[in-house]
Amino acid sequence: MMTYNSITGLSNVTVEIMMLLMTMISATLVVMIIRTMMMMKIATLFIVAAMTIMTVWVMITMTASTFLLQQLQCEQRGCCWNPLDERNVPWCFFPTNHGYTVESVEQPNPYEMKAQLKRMPSPSLFGADIQELSFHAEMQSNNRLRFKIYDAHKQRFEVPHEHINSLNSDPSSPISNTLEVTNKPFGLTVRRKENQKVLFDTTMAPLVFADQYLQLSAKLPSHNIYGLGEHVHRQYRHDTNWKTWPIFTRDAFPNGGTHNLYGHYPFFLCLEDESGKSFGVFLMNSNAMEVTLQPAPAVTYRTIGGVLDFFVLFGDTPEQVVQEFLLIGRPVIPPYWSLGFQLSRWDYGSLSEVKKTVERNRAVALPYDIQYTDIDYMEDKKDFTYDKAKFSELPQFADYLHEKGQRYILILDPAIATSKRVGNTAYGSYDRGTEKNAWVTDSDGKTPLLGEVWPGETVFPDYTSQNCIDWWVDEYERFSREIKHDALWIDMNEVANFKKGSNKGCADNKLNYPPYTPKILDEVMYSKTLCMDAKQAWGNHYDVHSLYGYSMVLATEKALQRVFGGNRTLMLTRSSFPGVGKYSGHWLGDNAANWNDIKWAIPGMLEFGLFGVPYIGADICGFFDDSSEELCRRWMQVGAFYPFSRNHNAQGYKPQDPAVFGPDSTLVASSKHYLRIRYTLLPYLYTLFYKAHTTGETVVRPVMHEFYSDSATWTVDRQFLWGKHLLITPVLDPGMDTVRAYIPDAVWYDYETMEKLTHRRNHVDMYLPADKLGLHIRGGAILPTQRPDVTTTYSRRNPMGLIVALDDNNQAAGELFWDDGDSRGIVRQDHGLLVFTITSLQYFFYKIKLKLLSRLSLTLGETYLVQWELVAEEYQRFDCYPEENADEAKCKARGCTWKPSTIERVPWCFYPKDYGYSVTRTDQTNSGMTVDITRNKKHRSNGRPESPDIDTLRVEIRYHSSDMLQFKIWDPTTDRYEVPVPLSLPTAPETNESKRLYKVHVTDSPFGIQVIRKSTGTKIWDSSVPGFTFSDMFIQVSTRLSSEYVYGFGETEHPTYKHNFNYHTWGMFSKDQPPGYKMNCYGVHPFYMGLETTADAHGVLLLNSNAMDVTFQPTPALTYRTLGGILDFYMVLGPTPEMVVQEYTALIGRPVLPAYWSLGFQLCRYGYANDQEIADLYRDMREAGIPYDVQYADIDYMDRQLDFVLDPEFNGLPTLVDRMRGEGMRFIFILDPAISGNETSYYPAFERGKAADVFIKWPKNISDEIVWGKVWPDYPNVTVDNSLDWETQKFRAYTAFPDFFRTTTAAWWKQEIQDFYNKTTKFDGIWIDMNEPASFVHGTVGGKCLGNPLLENPPYMPPLESKHLGLNHKTLCMNSEQILSDGKKVRHYDVHNLYGWSHTKPTYDALLDVTGKRGIVVTRSTYPSSGKWAGHWLGDNFSSWDQLFKSIIGMMEFSLFGIPYTGADICGFFNTAQYEMCLRWMQLGAFYPYSRNHNGLGNPRQDPVAWNSTFSEASRDVLNIRYTLLPYLYTLMFEAHTKGSTVIRPLLHEFVTDKSTWEIYKQFLWGPALLISPALDQGARDVDAYVPNARWYDFHTARDVGVRGQVVTMPTPLNHINLHIRGGYIIPWQKPENNTHHSRRNPLGLIVALSDSGTAQGSLFWDDGEGIGK
Repeated sequence: MMTYNSITGLSNVTVEIMMLLMTMISATLVVMIIRTMMMMKIATLFIVAAMTIMTVWVMITMTASTFLLQQLQCEQRGCCWNPLDERNVPWCFFPTNHGYTVESVEQPNPYEMKAQLKRMPSPSLFGADIQELSFHAEMQSNNRLRFKIYDAHKQRFEVPHEHINSLNSDPSSPISNTLEVTNKPFGLTVRRKENQKVLFDTTMAPLVFADQYLQLSAKLPSHNIYGLGEHVHRQYRHDTNWKTWPIFTRDAFPNGGTHNLYGHYPFFLCLEDESGKSFGVFLMNSNAMEVTLQPAPAVTYRTIGGVLDFFVLFGDTPEQVVQEFLLIGRPVIPPYWSLGFQLSRWDYGSLSEVKKTVERNRAVALPYDIQYTDIDYMEDKKDFTYDKAKFSELPQFADYLHEKGQRYILILDPAIATSKRVGNTAYGSYDRGTEKNAWVTDSDGKTPLLGEVWPGETVFPDYTSQNCIDWWVDEYERFSREIKHDALWIDMNEVANFKKGSNKGCADNKLNYPPYTPKILDEVMYSKTLCMDAKQAWGNHYDVHSLYGYSMVLATEKALQRVFGGNRTLMLTRSSFPGVGKYSGHWLGDNAANWNDIKWAIPGMLEFGLFGVPYIGADICGFFDDSSEELCRRWMQVGAFYPFSRNHNAQGYKPQDPAVFGPDSTLVASSKHYLRIRYTLLPYLYTLFYKAHTTGETVVRPVMHEFYSDSATWTVDRQFLWGKHLLITPVLDPGMDTVRAYIPDAVWYDYETMEKLTHRRNHVDMYLPADKLGLHIRGGAILPTQRPDVTTTYSRRNPMGLIVALDDNNQAAGELFWDDGDSRGIVRQDHGLLVFTITSLQYFFYKIKLKLLSRLSLTLGETYLVQWELVAEEYQRFDCYPEENADEAKCKARGCTWKPSTIERVPWCFYPKDYGYSVTRTDQTNSGMTVDITRNKKHRSNGRPESPDIDTLRVEIRYHSSDMLQFKIWDPTTDRYEVPVPLSLPTAPETNESKRLYKVHVTDSPFGIQVIRKSTGTKIWDSSVPGFTFSDMFIQVSTRLSSEYVYGFGETEHPTYKHNFNYHTWGMFSKDQPPGYKMNCYGVHPFYMGLETTADAHGVLLLNSNAMDVTFQPTPALTYRTLGGILDFYMVLGPTPEMVVQEYTALIGRPVLPAYWSLGFQLCRYGYANDQEIADLYRDMREAGIPYDVQYADIDYMDRQLDFVLDPEFNGLPTLVDRMRGEGMRFIFILDPAISGNETSYYPAFERGKAADVFIKWPKNISDEIVWGKVWPDYPNVTVDNSLDWETQKFRAYTAFPDFFRTTTAAWWKQEIQDFYNKTTKFDGIWIDMNEPASFVHGTVGGKCLGNPLLENPPYMPPLESKHLGLNHKTLCMNSEQILSDGKKVRHYDVHNLYGWSHTKPTYDALLDVTGKRGIVVTRSTYPSSGKWAGHWLGDNFSSWDQLFKSIIGMMEFSLFGIPYTGADICGFFNTAQYEMCLRWMQLGAFYPYSRNHNGLGNPRQDPVAWNSTFSEASRDVLNIRYTLLPYLYTLMFEAHTKGSTVIRPLLHEFVTDKSTWEIYKQFLWGPALLISPALDQGARDVDAYVPNARWYDFHTARDVGVRGQVVTMPTPLNHINLHIRGGYIIPWQKPENNTHHSRRNPLGLIVALSDSGTAQGSLFWDDGEGIGK
């Protein structure tokens, strides 16, 4: 799922380091040291070491063959030898007689300290020890201590840092508060001045300072060490278990080893503890070195030159430490366009291939700002040239890009070829450089050092030389005049050389072969670079090697300034040193397309954030190797949030730019989605860069920097932040759609849904399917945004907006920096900066009840409004005689009260106040309560002698979750029928009362249950009213409701969506009954949603499948009456209408995800004469260009209406179906459940069913015969006379009804479907009808139902259609026996309403198994959870105007019922359609989820090509709109399937606080964003439609309608339907075609409609449209 969020136009595992374990390991080491040293009689020495739990070592190579030699060498150095069984631990380590002593100390002022040091007599480690040293320490600022140790008598190389050397000191704290020096041996202790905590303590090991070996060790206060580089660190927090990291710039692959890479960063940050206090240590030394971390914890530096120049930086937080480290220079603020997405590869081969890449990515509308060319653009890979054959048009390429708002960046390497150019012409750049003496030289200082890089033999510019800088600037300026471009990428500047040192090798001397070589890659100083004795202006290459890239950056900055002048431009360097971030960005080098490198990029980026290089990223999808689609898709997702976001790959590998994966690919859709989010948030990202530039804040930020007090964040490195406020959680492993993510301790909002997370300070399993990345906004943020476009050139022209996310205190704050995005100049901290703050933004609602007034705390000066209603006494009556013909005698015979009323419909016979049950026992637990109740026998029984009362009942109340409870009432002494529909209940109850949204109270007399919403005090259920009755065949319970706003209950035709509470009763019993007022229809749904006066919503399900009714009365109250089973209520607490549906579908099962094609338009009719008629219709539809995906065959295709048998008139149907399917169409056929039993020849469906005993029979104690009915099948060889009425149609065959509860029936049904698919015709979906079940005779053939007659005519008969004829009217006898899957026998009386439900799942399973595709099942009869397998149409409606608006009500109700794939027969099933009505219905039906034109036998055709060209064109136009928006509709279906959201959505679901929406049913929404306001009345050319309180755009004109919260008269000519898109939403779309097979091949697009705040959000789900997933 890809989600477009907050597009604005105005706008891991956490590794727990077990400290105890680490301490144990360290202690073990110490014990071993003490034991051995005591044997050597020097235990005292190591007791000190034991106190610090560490030891310092000298690196000696250990091999078995040299073991004795190594011991000898160790002891010759005056060190101690102790071999251990742990190789990581040093065996050779210092005693205490090494090091220096302090000879003198001087303190010229309170902020400085100077000392002279002298070496203590001891053996030398590597010779050339410097005997006298100077020590200088200075408290340069309150948060920065610098100390330097250097040769007292001889100048040694020091880094000529262009920024640090210009710093001024501003001390404010005496150095004595921070630094303490120990005299003998010399050591220093650095403390935090506030609490005197020791941070950096070198006294635990001696200082070594020789000419080519300098070593210093220090104990640290914690293991939370970050930084040091450049390497691949597999985790962000360092492993301190004796890990050694070499630092020396090197052209090497970042493949996960511990070797040195491109940059040189001897800086680390240490988080001290949960307080957040942190410090950093920077050693400004450019020589080859290594840093060892050990478990003490401690750090050891070993460098082979220069001086020890340390900066210790103090901060109260990690962020402050980074800000202090930027003494090296704060980062450059890059040009705005450089924050756009970028494409590159090494070796496009030609400029035409580059342009193809550009065009295909433009074609898919990929947000994309920058195109690169690598060295393949050059002539023979020579700098400052271009290939005039393959890149002949390169001088014009920048203009080509600029035309579309894009930029061009090219590459330059430092190495300059010595060879001639093509045609043996002079290579001017080389010649001019030679004239300038611009090259690095051999050790003689004169001869240019020759090596080899890409162009062959090369020289190497010495960027430390002014001559070279001048040459470089000049060459670049010359080249820029030849090839226009926008920025520069510099590479290979470690410096890289394909020869070892030079073409002639390197001399054997101490520079090329120093006494000690750090553990650098290859362990040869000049490997893949220059000889160390080469000469540069700054010194020997030995000293300045790691400064090569840094010096090149400084020179390049001058060149860029010369060429671009006032424009900011961009530089990108591979090699770096502290301070390059002031001018340049960096990428993480030549990674590979594997899942390790996508993971390791995150620690890499976080480290460069520490290093002051926030413009950082990895090569997206990997540089080397071919990337899989999954890897590249996931990398594009996370790469969209790299500050430097570039997809780049290497020569010889498959292209991996997004578009190459196909315009309809998930990768493209996902990439576009997240890049659009990136572009939406670029104002925020740019502001972060401004903050980095002006204050030093990090951009990509470790979670630890913000949540340091939570130790769980200290190791989080598979997630990262943008600044403080945006948390990115990518998928970094193959085949995964769930990530174990950490949610820090804050309020977080899902960026995709804007929903508030319930978790915090906890690990969660975050579901992130193939196209999704975790993105969360932190509460307290105000993020500036801008509506995205395909480039920043265009997006910067769009309006901007804000995302406001409130924190726990309902506060938020944010900033925006804005300028022209390109100009150079001093950026002042107040220039272009806007600060936003929202404080104490709160919404209060008080519900005041009169009885509480005395407890109110009122404030003077405030105004309070108290309201209440007087309720008429008559409205509190509950009907005791719901049957007809009540009189006083009948009333009193039931023990009830008779009192006439003048109010219409008020019952005159009503229950006494104490009528019902009383509580006798209550057991409460923290998960619910159990209550025993007894009937109050003061009053007579229920007055129905055939249905005796049950005097003792049990009540169980279960607190299933925070938002769901169940209350169940049953007879504990009798095994009564319970509904066998499985529900999805939580595995454990919610036992924490504080988490529950509700509280439950049980009243004693009369017994009742009260459910109270805790947040408002509203009683949403209160059954403590008189009249509760529980008898064998009549159960009644009443409850007061919180308001009259109740929706749902079905299936029946309701004239309004909100129920009328003026004593209306609705029967529920599934029946083959066309929709009509108070006619019980096909399905049963005893579920309602209630709106409380507070605008909170809840839902209630009665899980009971017996015949029933519900009565509404103005109290407001609701009465249920059911004819059997038990009372089993489930209540969900919302609190929003959408959440009610989501919670309800979580209980009954989420809706099925239909196949994409099933969202296309569909045609059917009952009455096709033959297959040629269908073929002609198909031809005409195609010729008219009307989108159309599905053709049906009704029972006409069957021979004599027999399931699975093809009529001879339709012999050509299989061939036609094959042809249509070959052209992208789909076919659905109908099946009825009834199977003929009167065939004279072998009929497999019946014979095999009979053999498998699948048909419904009588109970065996009565008869073993099938319960025969009659439906459509005809007798063989008879004359059919359809003019006869149903009762006299003697030509109908006897039919048997499969019992679909049985597993054997499901197997039989699947076999019949399989045979039909394999032997008769292919199909894609199945339409199941007549499954109420319907029969054309009442009960059984002959009309005599065996068994108890009360089952057919119970003591109480709900107000059902033809109720005087009994429950068996047009269906089976109620005493028919069915057998559940567990073998339990049940009466049809109890499970009648489940017949369609039981029919649906076997059909769905068969469809999937037989076709191997998702398809669709459409069923007529439904029950809660049917939506898990099928859609539904609203039945055999009539061609009349009122059916248009009633279809909207029906769809909205089925949305509540969890069946979103629904619609009505367009233009009506019965009667002749009228032209205007049918046209308006086509417009309305184009927005039914299930969009099918279907009519009945004997009526004229009403399909779109049956009228005239005007009708066809209007149908085509509106269906083209539907097909355009199918990606949005499919996404809504996916969200229904995964989240339970509604598809057809009442306005009140989105605007529940606006009570005007609570009664709207002639308009509806698709999801949250598309408002449909159709014309529904004859002759209407205007529609009075309500415009809810939001910004709305006319779909047809894209104009803001400019009104809200009011009714608007909308002109609606005959060819028009009113459609409006809600501001704040993004709707995916696709160019329509004649069917979805073709439309799905088209590119996808987005409609972006901005809200008032300039924001928008949306989602797109995309898959193959028909695959079967889990």
